[in-house]
Amino acid sequence: MAEPGLLGAAAIRELAAELELRPTKQRGQNFVHDANTVRRIVALSGVTAEDQVLEIGPGLGSLTLGLLEVGAGVTAVEIEESLAGRLPRTVAERLGDDAASRLQVVHADAMEVSELPGRAPSAVVANLPYNVSVPVLLRMLELFPGWDRGLVMVQLEVADRLVAGPGSKVYGVPSAKMAWYAEAVRVGTVGPAVFWPVPNVDSGLVRIARREPPPGDRVRTFAVIDAA
Repeated sequence: MAEPGLLGAAAIRELAAELELRPTKQRGQNFVHDANTVRRIVALSGVTAEDQVLEIGPGLGSLTLGLLEVGAGVTAVEIEESLAGRLPRTVAERLGDDAASRLQVVHADAMEVSELPGRAPSAVVANLPYNVSVPVLLRMLELFPGWDRGLVMVQLEVADRLVAGPGSKVYGVPSAKMAWYAEAVRVGTVGPAVFWPVPNVDSGLVRIARREPPPGDRVRTFAVIDAA
């Protein structure tokens, strides 16, 4: 049995070697290897054992383990077959069968998912791939209206855009579309040293609280936003 608990740097590299995984910039793969960072993300998300969490891009399982550690159920959507196949075993080895029973892995592209198995998610918590973070997040907000809160880690520049209000220098399409669905607040920054491979930028933690959508047609409004 593998060492119990969350993944550290050595465990991340061992898993990657086992799977012959070479993280690619194309898929924005940067894996968290610091347990304190993982537990900080989980704590800021407010997730409890009552929640069913949707996680996009679980990768080698760092954040998945942190969410399961507090008793939550996790539905993890992973595009890479090798990662999706290894994740349940990683959870069973490190946290035991009870945690593994609370995990559902969906091997799919998050941009193509239209339904999820099991319980509907009540929260979204994810270390989103840098290259698709905004479209994936907006798609999850649109498709699965039942979740009312979340916490995502994204590139710091993207985080600032997601939370920007009108008049801000970085206010733009992501800001306007996010505001349609939810209130977004940046609640922290994560340096590059806790990732493998080490990215060239800091990451931001964005807390999301869904609200009632404003009056009007969303599709028409978004078309206007895109054309602006």
